[in-house]
Amino acid sequence: MPPLTKRRFSHGRTHRRRAHDAITLPNLVECPHCKTPRMAHQVCPSCGYYKGVEVVKQEDKDKKKPAA
Repeated sequence: MPPLTKRRFSHGRTHRRRAHDAITLPNLVECPHCKTPRMAHQVCPSCGYYKGVEVVKQEDKDKKKPAA
C-alpha cells in the first residue's frame, strides 16, 4: 500500500509549487552558413554544419533515388 498524506495540500500551495513548470519556447539562432533558424548549440538540420564544419552529410533532394 502506498503511504497516505496526513493533510491535503491547499490550492495555493499547489499552484505556487507549479508556478515554475511552464514550458518555454526553445531559443532559435540564425545559422551562419545557410541563414535558417536553428536551435543554439545544435547541428543545423537544413545544411548539417556546426561551427563552420560539416558534421552531417546532407543529400541533395534531386539526387534521391525514387522508390520503385
